[in-house]
Amino acid sequence: MNTVSETLKTEPIEIVLMPMDNSRLANLCGPADRNLRQIERWLGVEINNRGNKFRLIGNLQSIEIASFVLTSLYEQTQTEKLTTEIIHLFLRQAANEEGTSDDTIVDVSIKTRRGIIKGRGPRQKMYLANIQSHDISFGIGPAGTGKTYLAVASAVAALESERARRIVLVRPAVEAGEKLGYLPGDIIQKVDPYLRPLYDALFDMLGVETVNKYIERNIIEVAPLAFMRGRTLNESFIILDEAQNTTIEQMKMFLTRTGFSSTAVITGDITQIDLPSGKKSGLRHVIDILNGEPGISFTFFNSKDVVRHPLVARILDAYERRESDPDNNNGR
Repeated sequence: MNTVSETLKTEPIEIVLMPMDNSRLANLCGPADRNLRQIERWLGVEINNRGNKFRLIGNLQSIEIASFVLTSLYEQTQTEKLTTEIIHLFLRQAANEEGTSDDTIVDVSIKTRRGIIKGRGPRQKMYLANIQSHDISFGIGPAGTGKTYLAVASAVAALESERARRIVLVRPAVEAGEKLGYLPGDIIQKVDPYLRPLYDALFDMLGVETVNKYIERNIIEVAPLAFMRGRTLNESFIILDEAQNTTIEQMKMFLTRTGFSSTAVITGDITQIDLPSGKKSGLRHVIDILNGEPGISFTFFNSKDVVRHPLVARILDAYERRESDPDNNNGR
């Protein structure tokens, strides 16, 4: 009688990667085949190769994914040096897309100085497509799902293609366990550390010197949410980050700042609200108010979309299980 593990096994399959190129194959395999071992551990398969011929052993589903990953990564070796992070992202993407047959999602590519930026997995692809096709887009989900980075990439692309005259970066001045009043400097300098994720993404895509020059010329504007009252922003790409820390009134105020030929992207994680007790999150509230309205899109991410270290997804899942347990006294 066959055991369960035996019935899951299939005959080994062999793939041939073309064209034959030793430098690209070395890039694919990594030092001492490190990249292949990473794929093996993730998918539970065995990979043996001689030259450009790869023999895959495992269950049918796993070796099909492994074949897709190896073929896709080999294509990428034409233009990019493979790293552990890149391979992790490909594996995560392959896992997300397994069983997904929705060919209606537009695969948006964003060209920056650092290269082409594309969505990893169906939700990121949908998010980028939504940003391009809607005046107001919401990206809601946990940290590490690319919400802010892809919003900034879309803003940079809009600026460089002259679809927007400036980028406006906005964030509510709500502390996560720290007090703004004790930080040195004026309000802009106090808020500046909280905008660091936005700056990091801009530096990555445009370079530090260009970003600083654009800030001096007001092509890139950094503003606390409170400074938005009374303004109307035309021909701008506006990003409101950490929107879970807006009040209902602040969210309404921000959304009504959008002017002609402008795009607004609002990102946040409704599980990480730092508002004072008794204050309802404007982001949580707006989902019920605007979801389904024409011209407005919502993309909801979850732990499966995390593109950081795989432990991050498992940590998020563990917290979610704990918080959904009725016997844990609301997680306290």
